Amino acid sequence: MATCPPYPTRAHRHTHWWQRSWVRYGALITLLALSGLVILALVREQTGTQGFLVGLGLAVLPVPLLIAAFRWLDRVDPGPWRNLLFCFAWGACAAALIAIVANSFATRWIATATADPAGADTLGATVIAPVVEESAKAAAVLLVFLFRRRDFTGIVDGVVVAGVTATGFAFTENILYLGTAFGTDQLTGDSGIASVTAATFFVRVVMSPFAHPLFTVLTGIGFGIAALSTGRHHLRRALLPLAGLLLAMGMHALWNGSAAFGEYGFFAVYAAFMVPAFGLLTWLVIWTRQRELGTVRAELPAYVLAGWLTPVEPYALGSMRARRIARQYARRHAGKEGARAVARYEACATSVAFLRQRGRRGRAGADFTARERALLETLWHLRGVARPALDYAARATAPPPVPWPVPPWVHPYGGTQGAYGLRTAPSPYGPQAPYAAQAPHNPYVPPYHPYAPPGPHRP
Repeated sequence: MATCPPYPTRAHRHTHWWQRSWVRYGALITLLALSGLVILALVREQTGTQGFLVGLGLAVLPVPLLIAAFRWLDRVDPGPWRNLLFCFAWGACAAALIAIVANSFATRWIATATADPAGADTLGATVIAPVVEESAKAAAVLLVFLFRRRDFTGIVDGVVVAGVTATGFAFTENILYLGTAFGTDQLTGDSGIASVTAATFFVRVVMSPFAHPLFTVLTGIGFGIAALSTGRHHLRRALLPLAGLLLAMGMHALWNGSAAFGEYGFFAVYAAFMVPAFGLLTWLVIWTRQRELGTVRAELPAYVLAGWLTPVEPYALGSMRARRIARQYARRHAGKEGARAVARYEACATSVAFLRQRGRRGRAGADFTARERALLETLWHLRGVARPALDYAARATAPPPVPWPVPPWVHPYGGTQGAYGLRTAPSPYGPQAPYAAQAPHNPYVPPYHPYAPPGPHRP
């Protein structure tokens, strides 16, 4: 019997023109495009055409490395590329424009008020710039957190969103610094290793390409922990991003103020704070990624019991090496389309696992059942290509079987009849399936799933 949905659907709700998706997308693209044109004009005015081109050519070098690093961190449950494009564009255009305008205005105001231009520059670099720049970059993380909530589910998502935003910001800032350094060398006639351009390139691109991402990642971690909090902890969800933002500002201020600590202040701060912080955050993100793989292995056995997945798939989908082998197998036997199908199967299975975990913790939305059903149907549609590849990957990466010796204290006539007539101890676990004991209880997915996968036994 048909029942009415508990919530009104989109078809019955009246939407104003400003609530339509194409209007919002158009406004956002227009804002970023105008910001890009303005920042382009400002940077070119300060560096000149030749300096701008040199700065652009040098500043683009670390960008592919940084994007690839953050994309690698997000391989367990990769977010859509449109989110990353928005974050990079926001950092390179909107955040950079806000920083240039606000920093220049604040520094000039302080210099006029105090009649001390040198002190105004120092105060602007150590106090004003960290506050303005980190706030401008955090705005992109906030927008993704609010309007792309399905794609923002934990710490790794916060790190990736914040890191890509900061990569775009550092790209524009490096163009400005490198272009200005090139202009200085043109005036002084310096060239080669002794030039200002070479020194600036070494400090900003070789030694510290992760500087801006490292600062803003602290903000992303705050938003990521807030995303893991339940809906009842409203105060915690508000304070955690703010705490991350304050930490990002503090580390940024320490980095900018390192030059005031003496001749070797920069290297002291770099060795004592930046390198350990980078190593600690790298360990945290990799550890979090391993926990995500553990979530996949722990949640998917429930769908094995319901018949949606095969028994080997939770193991294969919970291993990055097995995933890679499955895609390679599909590429060899089914071409690029097969590899893409396996990659989509892996992404959907991971999304199902994370969705089920949120449901068990009370953080799933009212559309939990519809989203779960859509993901499972996608898996069922792709199973013909994905299952053989994942089965091969599971067998290729499975550890070798270890023989289980019979303890000497077991009575030779006890237990059950084993191979070659030997007596073995009865199993304490009984004849359960290998994943049955691991399937945690889920109020959204009961032990017997409310719907089984399509097949000949289903109408």
